[in-house]
Amino acid sequence: MLERLNEEKVFKDPVHRYIHVRYRLIWDLIGTKEFQRLRRVRQLGTTYLTFHGAEHSRFSHSLGVYEIVRRINEIFSQYEGWDEKNRLLSMCAALLHDVGHGPFSHSFEKVFNLDHEDFTRMVILGDTEINKVLRRVSDDFPLQVADVIAKTHDNKLVVSLISSQIDADRMDYLLRDAYFTGVSYGQFDIERILRVMRPGDDQIVIKQSGMHAVEDYIMSRYQMYWQIYFHPVTRSAEVILSKILHRAKVLFEQGYHFQHDPIHFYSLFKENISLEDFLKLDDSVVMFYFQIWQEEQDHILSDLCERFMNRRLFKYIEFNPMQQMNAWRELHDSFHEAGIDPDYYLVVDSSSDLPYDFYRPGEEEERLPIHLLKPGGDLRELSRESDVVEAISGKKRTDHKLYFPADFILEGNTDATRRIKSLLQID
Repeated sequence: MLERLNEEKVFKDPVHRYIHVRYRLIWDLIGTKEFQRLRRVRQLGTTYLTFHGAEHSRFSHSLGVYEIVRRINEIFSQYEGWDEKNRLLSMCAALLHDVGHGPFSHSFEKVFNLDHEDFTRMVILGDTEINKVLRRVSDDFPLQVADVIAKTHDNKLVVSLISSQIDADRMDYLLRDAYFTGVSYGQFDIERILRVMRPGDDQIVIKQSGMHAVEDYIMSRYQMYWQIYFHPVTRSAEVILSKILHRAKVLFEQGYHFQHDPIHFYSLFKENISLEDFLKLDDSVVMFYFQIWQEEQDHILSDLCERFMNRRLFKYIEFNPMQQMNAWRELHDSFHEAGIDPDYYLVVDSSSDLPYDFYRPGEEEERLPIHLLKPGGDLRELSRESDVVEAISGKKRTDHKLYFPADFILEGNTDATRRIKSLLQID
């Protein structure tokens, strides 16, 4: 049997009110240094430069996902076959699903060709405090938890709690991110959704009576992506952050002598980072280097860092290079002529999202649809019952922006900068 704590522990939480911890295993996992590191990694990366309240961490999000799964477990415990093993596995996977995230996660991963899911698996299976705690259950328990997070575990129902089109991860980050950004887009009736969730054969299903609550959830997700996650100002900050990291890597490869040695980045630059080195990285470490790199002799690195630290972000216009190829070539050449390096100061960024999709077998990323449980016991795919969901099913929306430093261009008075002003329609 799972060892219970002598007294239940609670975390006060602005989204779920309280997060309840009743088992020794969960409490000890939270106390590991690898999990505590998540306090120092922002959930929304550079979004705090757009929405000043978005300072919440992956630590608080991970606790929130755990709490939702804990509550689902209470509902599922009424059904035959949902045993203590399933409860333990799902709660541990929920708690640890983001433990491999690095600082400014997705921007960081793109530059250094990393995958947070790989590092999550390494944390769970490696020589870590988390691994030692998990092995108290059994020698193969860490592998089971890692397989759930990697979506390769045999128990697809447990996997669907953590990763599906209506999972605990999405439900928490929508509510939490809406709360801390101060918007209402991400709000939906989670109480209702949890009440109508049922365990299916290999995934969560939703009672037919809960369809409208799920519609609201899907539309909330749609709005959050386009109003918050893909906000053009946030993307501008991400562009600059990515270019800082890229510039530092290029300088290192060229043998540049940094005034302040970036020792925490050496293994990243060499593309052989160990788990030990990775776990030393968090937002505060990266921000420290950005702060001191403002004083570097390399004018590109120092300028980009100064822009990021003081929120002097790039301006942007709607721009699709595939449809405006001639303008893109002329801009690229004009930036060179004006002495503004286009590799760092002329950037196209594209964002796309697919809010809901039905099952497309054989595709690269198969998405299990949300199924409604009819009163007679039959299952019906959501978009076949909901006109609202059908209207957006399978429809991928993409947005392209061109980012550039307007101040550099406005300060210039050469033929090249005048040509750039005309092409970008700025004055």
